[in-house]
Amino acid sequence: MDEKLTRQIRTALLLAFVFIVVGLLVYSRIMAYSLAPTMKPADFSKYAWYEIPFYYLLDYFSHGWICLLFAFVAAGLVYEFMPKQMINKYMGSSKVTGYALGAGFAPFFTVCSCTMVPLFTGILYTGAGIGPAITFLLMAPAANILTILMTGELISWEIALVRVIVSLVTAVVAGVVISKTPWGKAIEKEHQTGQNPSATQQTVEIVKLPLDDRLISALRFGAYLVKQILPYFLLGLVAVSYVSAYMPEEIVERYLTGTIGVLVASVIGGPLYTPTLVEVVLGRSLLQLGMSKAALLSWLMGQPYDVANALAVSRIVRWKVVLTYVLIAWACSVSFGLLYGVLTGSL
Repeated sequence: MDEKLTRQIRTALLLAFVFIVVGLLVYSRIMAYSLAPTMKPADFSKYAWYEIPFYYLLDYFSHGWICLLFAFVAAGLVYEFMPKQMINKYMGSSKVTGYALGAGFAPFFTVCSCTMVPLFTGILYTGAGIGPAITFLLMAPAANILTILMTGELISWEIALVRVIVSLVTAVVAGVVISKTPWGKAIEKEHQTGQNPSATQQTVEIVKLPLDDRLISALRFGAYLVKQILPYFLLGLVAVSYVSAYMPEEIVERYLTGTIGVLVASVIGGPLYTPTLVEVVLGRSLLQLGMSKAALLSWLMGQPYDVANALAVSRIVRWKVVLTYVLIAWACSVSFGLLYGVLTGSL
């Protein structure tokens, strides 16, 4: 069998796999099949303490495997086929297109906040402005396609849509503010010093790989994300199962509702760091226990300003920049949580 025919067969099989994954998700939507776990906190009472994680994981994956499979495959495809050259070329702090690209491309990088740091660094080092780079850094963990898809399926599409909008506003505001500060300008100048402007104008011939190789690369990246995220996700699900089983509802109703609930959620949802996707599942369980939707939104907005992220980013842009975006992200988390609660009557 010659190489051309082999590639054609491999391409057909890979495309068939992709279409099957997409078809499964579409079919589940048409048939209104629930992709969210069905167990309620009261359901755990009939199980021994050591049985709780097993039954919770079984319930979760019996419903959520389609959503997870689609999300990881989609993330790999987007990462492989997205024109990354555009990011570095147009992401200057003085350009509106820079912020548009920083906010628009970031959701397609389906990784957690700490994994975003190398991507953020690469963008900054190759000439992007500090403003769009910060926008990119904050937008991706808060509103990437994986977290939004899971938020919509497990909690509600209203919350998912609001999460995208408020994350976008927060990321852009933080980027613009930092680009105007003396310390932000200093970092931008530092990373752009020594670059050869003429080098960026040279035409570089890009060799495009065959479609089958690119599809394989996309699926490998999706598998890489599975290896990076799934172990922590599983540990998080185990923790969530015990929270759902043993967390007293009166504590949740007392401390995670009202204005105090939004403030508490803004603290525990961010600085304490919840791995990607776990914040969605844990948030859903707390919602079932009585957490208000306003506090839930504030909780979900905390993903970009966790301590682990801040420590890593401080090595690149130093603490003045980090503290600036952390304070802005926290303030937006509280403000938008309260605003959403007032407007929807869910405070």
